[in-house]
Amino acid sequence: MNYSERLNHVIPGGCHTYSRGDDQYPENAPQILDRGEGAYVYSPDGRRYLDYGMALRAVTLGYANKEVSNAAIEGLMKGNNLTRASVIELEAAERLADIIPSIDMVKFAKNGSNVTTAATKIARAYTGRKYIARCLDHPFFSFDDWFIGDTPVTRGIPEEHHSYTVNFRYDDIDSLKACFEKHPGHIAGVIMEAATGSHPSEGYLQSVQELCHKEGALFILDEMITGFRWHLRGAQTYYGVTPDLCTFGKGMANGFSVAALGGKREFMEVGGIKSAGMERTFLVSTTHGGEMCSLNAFLATSKIYQEQDVVGHLWSYGQELIDGMNSISKELGVGDYFLATGVPCSPNYITKDMSGNPSLSFRTLFSQEMINNGVLMPWIAISFAHGKEELDITLNAVRNSLLVYAKALEDGCEKYLKGDVIKPVFRKYN
Repeated sequence: MNYSERLNHVIPGGCHTYSRGDDQYPENAPQILDRGEGAYVYSPDGRRYLDYGMALRAVTLGYANKEVSNAAIEGLMKGNNLTRASVIELEAAERLADIIPSIDMVKFAKNGSNVTTAATKIARAYTGRKYIARCLDHPFFSFDDWFIGDTPVTRGIPEEHHSYTVNFRYDDIDSLKACFEKHPGHIAGVIMEAATGSHPSEGYLQSVQELCHKEGALFILDEMITGFRWHLRGAQTYYGVTPDLCTFGKGMANGFSVAALGGKREFMEVGGIKSAGMERTFLVSTTHGGEMCSLNAFLATSKIYQEQDVVGHLWSYGQELIDGMNSISKELGVGDYFLATGVPCSPNYITKDMSGNPSLSFRTLFSQEMINNGVLMPWIAISFAHGKEELDITLNAVRNSLLVYAKALEDGCEKYLKGDVIKPVFRKYN
């Protein structure tokens, strides 16, 4: 059996995150990876790929950063996981509270799904309400039923588990107002990202915050992607908004497993034990949440962010990449069909067919050709390890890939595409 067959034989989906699955990549993508270093990943046969997946955006400094890795080893050699809270655990909580203005208290976990679900639990416990309003335009909040049951992938989820999840549209305050009007006095919390593919309209996030407070709901900002990219102190600082609760994960510890729920003391203490006589809320309780190797990796990562202009590099490199990709696209006459866009610290690319419609077939073709040119670009996640040499390699690969793209627009994508078209993660059937 090849690697793909072996993986799918013993792991449902072939991996432990669906966005790493075979159906998310073109046929010529490496089926398995052996290691990563800097901005590059290597397959077991020694092939090197310049990587823009960066461990699903979790690696922001570069693979195998020595300072972070040594800190993780130091935490590991202290016993890694002790019977009571550790010094490292305390220092990590104090560090995050010091960095993020809206955080007074924090609970650590090992993945983002646990902390976003914990945030909705706080909102429900604090307000005594049932409904959670989630932004329909933001792709993922949790593997738990309250979110997944609200997508097309509902098999195995009783309807009552997600019947109290309602939707609103991003950058549309009237859409959120309609949720409150439809469920007056029943919405416990509103969860959303500060931004994804574009900046919000001026004042939009502030309007969401004001509306939540007016209606008695908690404002929850999911900073899994924006955190440690938009600004060291979060997108909440970049956009000048103060959430009641916020969640972080990707980018916190340069690929080590750390996620965090933080917020104002009055809300976070819902999960505390020191308020005598208060009804208990079993918030989030994880055996490995205080693991010292990962939390020491967070301390080291945040120290590098504080001492070096990591965020500034992400913004400047991203802008150069967007400009370079679009310049090549226009030069080759495919500017109407291929576009690099997005917030510069977290760019995106859009692929369209000859009719001008968004096309997964052409996205697969572009990804296929980038791999043929040594670049793994399922999306664009930039790290501190991407430098001038990597930019040159990328733009050369983009040029070669768009030459094929241009031919496919004329002759049909199927003439150049090998294998199946990539598929949406959230779909009803395989």
